[in-house]
Amino acid sequence: MLVSSSYPKKSHQQDSFYKLPLIWKKCTNLQSLKQIHASMIVKGFTFNTTTSLTQLLFCTAMCTFGPTIHYARKVFDQIPEPDTFMWTTMIRGLAQGPDPLQAVVLYTKMAARKVSPDSFTFSFLIKACTRLLWVKTGSIIQGKVLRLGFGSNKFVRNSLLRFHADCGDLKIAHHLFDDGAKEDVVAWSALTAGYARRGDLQAARKLFDEMPERDLVSWNVMITGYAKGGDMKSARKLFDKVPERDVVTWSTMISGYVLGGMNKKALELFEMMMRIGVCPNEVTLLSILSGCADLGDLEIGEKIHEKILEMSAGELSILLGNALVDMYAKCGSIVKALEVFRSMRDKDVTSWNSAICGLAFHGHAKESIDLFREMQRTEFCPDAITFLGVLIACSHAGKVDEGCQFFDLMRIKYNIEPNIRHFGCIVDMLGRAGRLKEAFVFIASMKMKPSATIWRTLLGSCKVHGDVNLAKRANEELLKIRRDQSGDYVLMSNVYASQGDWDEAERVRKLMDDNGVRKNHGSSLVDSKREPNFITPPAHLSALL
Repeated sequence: MLVSSSYPKKSHQQDSFYKLPLIWKKCTNLQSLKQIHASMIVKGFTFNTTTSLTQLLFCTAMCTFGPTIHYARKVFDQIPEPDTFMWTTMIRGLAQGPDPLQAVVLYTKMAARKVSPDSFTFSFLIKACTRLLWVKTGSIIQGKVLRLGFGSNKFVRNSLLRFHADCGDLKIAHHLFDDGAKEDVVAWSALTAGYARRGDLQAARKLFDEMPERDLVSWNVMITGYAKGGDMKSARKLFDKVPERDVVTWSTMISGYVLGGMNKKALELFEMMMRIGVCPNEVTLLSILSGCADLGDLEIGEKIHEKILEMSAGELSILLGNALVDMYAKCGSIVKALEVFRSMRDKDVTSWNSAICGLAFHGHAKESIDLFREMQRTEFCPDAITFLGVLIACSHAGKVDEGCQFFDLMRIKYNIEPNIRHFGCIVDMLGRAGRLKEAFVFIASMKMKPSATIWRTLLGSCKVHGDVNLAKRANEELLKIRRDQSGDYVLMSNVYASQGDWDEAERVRKLMDDNGVRKNHGSSLVDSKREPNFITPPAHLSALL
């Protein structure tokens, strides 16, 4: 039993609920919450039973740590006659949880039990429809709101305004805004956010400039709009002007810089954030780890890893664990990537993919394939990315037959339709092994049109194995797709040169000049402040695999 069977049938006074005793404030994780719940059952309720259960339900449904919403639902399902407040509490938790659909499902059960909803019930229900982008369902709920007389309630009206601004009708949103909402800064922010999310930054900025009063949400809405639109210059201007910043403000800017490829600016802003003592959230850390991965900055990545462990008491979330595995792999530290992977208590398919692909890209083909076979023994089902990593591993290791078996396994057992990258891996694998004729036959059997990359890959293999005739065929197909890449001409010229056919090599160079194609000058980058980042040999991986 999760709850006492002596739950009283009378509704409680909701006002008394908010005076939470100190014991609930000590909940820092799901385990401590379960311990308190167990103590309640074993020792009996030390204060009003109804209030105790409501506080338990509220703390479980509302807390931000761990998968508590599932535990809250178990508690709720064993309450014989939950009152309106309990139903609403559960709907609220589900509406802002990972599966807002369940909030709507629970409301239908509430209606079937003929429990009267209140204004808060509808506010959270509309929020769920907004997150689901359920325009039709949200409009039906709006009709019920108006019939029950909740249309004038400020919270319901703002929820409806946000619903229509985000996914419904902007005209209705404006009508709600003009009909008594102009004095509410939340309404201003909701309408501004609606325009920003739909890409109309000009209208959003007009509303923002007209606001009689701006709260932090309003500033964050506009900064987010500019950042998502790629206008980081305008976003930074607002960021520098905002009177007060929270973690959302900082995270939005950092994410915007990373998405725009301005990773160094993102790192600078992150360092500034840490200097002034703002604690990053998961969004911040995910963005900055992505920036480190793109830059290959292992040193800063390691410092962020330390910060994550400090904040999470050594327990990684799946998202942060995946980001760390990806960052270490892209920075060349495959051993640390595997250490993080093995330390993760909870994993998903992305976790396995990051480790499998990381090993494959760094030349550890056997370890990558072994990890894939280990994955097959778990409950996780491989996806298209998993097989891409495995095929790359087979290609690099020259395991042609094994690679072809994995390709068939992907299609036949897992019903995964190969994409152009999977086909490219097979062509690369056959080409590296010198099985060039088989590669041509395979390309001819493809259900989709070969890309320029596939023909370029095959042309490179022809050069390596000195097959001029097949190189000509690959080059002809490549020129049908594109004629403006200098590397294609240079590669074909080098095929002739490698066989001593200098006349043909010169002819290809002249063809490149006649088509107005210019070869880009080569360049190199040396980071003198960093130690060389050597790839660890496979022998060092045995303890982790």
